[in-house]
Amino acid sequence: MRPLGPEPARPMKRILLTTTSYQDTPGDHHALLEGQGFEIVRERGPLGEARLLELAGEFDGFLCGDDDISRAVLAKSQPRLKVISKYGIGLDKVDIKSCQEYGIPVLFTPGVNHTTVAEHTFCLMLSFVRNLVESVNATRAGQWKRITGHELWRKRIGVVGLGRIGQEMIRRCRGFDMEVHAFGNYWPEEFCEEHQVVRHASLESLLAGVDIVSLHTMLSASSRHLMDAARLALMPRGALLLNTSRGELVDSEAVLAALESGQLGGYAADVMEHEPPSPDHPLLRHPQAMITPHIGSRTYESVPRQALRATQNLINFFEGDGEVFYATRD
Repeated sequence: MRPLGPEPARPMKRILLTTTSYQDTPGDHHALLEGQGFEIVRERGPLGEARLLELAGEFDGFLCGDDDISRAVLAKSQPRLKVISKYGIGLDKVDIKSCQEYGIPVLFTPGVNHTTVAEHTFCLMLSFVRNLVESVNATRAGQWKRITGHELWRKRIGVVGLGRIGQEMIRRCRGFDMEVHAFGNYWPEEFCEEHQVVRHASLESLLAGVDIVSLHTMLSASSRHLMDAARLALMPRGALLLNTSRGELVDSEAVLAALESGQLGGYAADVMEHEPPSPDHPLLRHPQAMITPHIGSRTYESVPRQALRATQNLINFFEGDGEVFYATRD
């Protein structure tokens, strides 16, 4: 028989919150998180392994962005850490194999930021071919510098990766009557037929026949430095490379060399191999490079969608009730 009296109080769960866009953007996610009775410890991520090792061991859950959650961090987090709720979909900074070994489920937020990232990618592309940044900087400096640009109409674009973001990018390209080529392990037949996407059997085939390449594939051991010197050399001279996926997909030194030689006409990216990059990183100031500070999904519409999903995943996991989006369970 259960003794009479009030239920014993459940211990307060301690959550490490690191994602800055979650913290900096207004929305209903703040009230949802704060209403759970969690003890919230806030840090300004993405955190490196050294800082996480200082913090690890005292948390029941991580609500994280692109922090370096290594095997060492997971080992020091034992036995208290029960779950990792990822804000976003990229899992390359999380040691998934070690999470499985330790039995720590990883949650994520698919389907909440694909339109936003595609819009930003298209914004970079259009801004680059029309010399928008240079033109605006000139007028702000009191100059009337009329630079001739290019149309996107009927240009050939190669999309690498046909997940949600890649597909949204293709929709926008077809709206500009661009000729779309694509390569990827996943091939949505009906979508590609509807949007007249030309399929390539290899990345090398795609690179050789397009004016612009846009990367929308996941980072893995096999895709790290996917765009190296050899592959950049396959592109038509003066082509444009777009990267709003992961900085590590490209070899930065090879990109710099290709820009200097004129083999690559431009590099427009929202991501870098190391973030934040050193202020003197040569890509940040190169006249043929356009780098934004990883803001592709940072909109007032997208952030609350991601944040609410990541927070609800965390709550539903601890309560054992409701829908949870698992990236991996064991």
